[in-house]
Amino acid sequence: MSRALPDWSTDVISRYASGSAGCFVLHGNVHDRFYLPLSKPRLGTLGDYLAEVMVPQFDVVISYDLGQGIRIERGKETFSEWPGLKKDVGFPPQPVRAIRFINLYLIYVRNLQAIGAQAPKVAVIIKGAELICPSLPNALNYDLHGLASVWRSWSSEVELEQHGQAAFLISENLNTLHPLVAKCPTMGKVEIPLPANDELAGVMGVLKDECAEALREYQDELDWVASRFSGATISAVEELLRRRHYDQLPLRENDFAELKKELVERDCNGLIEFIEPDRNLDHIIGLETVKTWLRQDLALWRRDELEAMPMGYLFCGPVGTGKTYIAKCLAGEAGVPVVVIKNFRDRWVGSTEANLEKIFALLHALGRCMVFIDEADQSLGKRAGGSGDSGVSSRVYSMMAQEMANPDHRGKFVWILASSRPDLIEVDLKRPGRIDVKIPIFPAVETEETLALLKALCGKLNLILTSEEWEPLKIHLPEILTAGGAEALAVKANRLVKAENLSPAEAIKQVLETASPPIPIETLTSQMRLALDESTESGFISEAVREFLA
Repeated sequence: MSRALPDWSTDVISRYASGSAGCFVLHGNVHDRFYLPLSKPRLGTLGDYLAEVMVPQFDVVISYDLGQGIRIERGKETFSEWPGLKKDVGFPPQPVRAIRFINLYLIYVRNLQAIGAQAPKVAVIIKGAELICPSLPNALNYDLHGLASVWRSWSSEVELEQHGQAAFLISENLNTLHPLVAKCPTMGKVEIPLPANDELAGVMGVLKDECAEALREYQDELDWVASRFSGATISAVEELLRRRHYDQLPLRENDFAELKKELVERDCNGLIEFIEPDRNLDHIIGLETVKTWLRQDLALWRRDELEAMPMGYLFCGPVGTGKTYIAKCLAGEAGVPVVVIKNFRDRWVGSTEANLEKIFALLHALGRCMVFIDEADQSLGKRAGGSGDSGVSSRVYSMMAQEMANPDHRGKFVWILASSRPDLIEVDLKRPGRIDVKIPIFPAVETEETLALLKALCGKLNLILTSEEWEPLKIHLPEILTAGGAEALAVKANRLVKAENLSPAEAIKQVLETASPPIPIETLTSQMRLALDESTESGFISEAVREFLA
């Protein structure tokens, strides 16, 4: 079955055919395997895809990378007719000389065309462009600037497409490429995303015989299998299938969730954690108004009423109130995975931004999911970066702001931010259109609420008391109690039961009588006021909390 070309490929073709671009920077998922929709489909590299699918009609295809140097992938005889070629010397290996050498050949071919002679069509593929001409802030490296100038000339000064020429610069990330190239307005910048389901289905068709044992139960359901691996690279899926085939372990339906989690986490090199939630909103104690609101939003999501869905939530409140737990319960209620963004910051120039690009590419490839960012006040960057970070913080802010405000993502994935200091998050990142609903999460401040919280967490450790046993303990309950604090009290009581053979009632009484607040009440109160000020709905705030803060 013939399959349509991926969107990025048709974008390149249309831009080239229309004359709007002749030199392209291909970035993103460039090191993956690619499905080549040929008469006999196969898998190959991006270089193979460009040479065999994108420019099959070109007479000469030249590639260059640091490891292999210059290679004539197609049209060696035609290339050898160039008078400027010194056959006894060989190709120059150094980047500057190699790129200038290729540029001279392009000029020679254009000159042939100018005098009316027969001129070959030439395509140039530069692999690992970010290694050849990297972004080095404040570097007075004239060789790098010279390389960047040549590549800019391919996109601006010389209209390659009018001369039957095309150039492809392959770079994993835009942010690690020389800014003269990355920011050139006439350069055709095209992101290669993670493979879509249709491409993965093509991969299954290529591998179904070679990996017959792995796909034994799904030979007639390859499209369905492909859909279960959305968000993973072709390389990871191919490796998995070949390994399962070798081990004679056919895929089973209950394998897919865990396997996909492993593949995605491995592809992202620890930048994200992929969690399949095992709890829902019923596991949250109290917060009935909040739970009702969230369930209404999820009902809209299931009915595809996406225009009524929020772009994101901010859970704000004192430390220990269970903001992360609530986010996971929300995702479990929705029946979607949670992508937890971990520490993406790096000390190397451009690496932090490159890590964010990789995370965004994953999100675009996944189906519906929730994106959780804990300690958002520390992670999201600042509009005005600090003087000591070379502007990284401001660039992170800009990238996050642009991604969070993209209207095409409404209903596809939902941002969930958590912070005990929401006042430190840039106002623009919290505005409607990025974060539409801000939900305060408060500690328990009234006796019955505090008692219910402590009962629930003691019950998880099998510390069960009767109502009569709980009654005299009420006078010892703390004035303010977070979920984290209640859990700490329950753990201490459980230790007393196990270590000193006390009864649960005796242990809990002793803990309550001797416990001191793990976090100063002044700190908790201050953070509660911040959360109250952020709340988008007055109904999220109970009268008990208002009276306590008053």
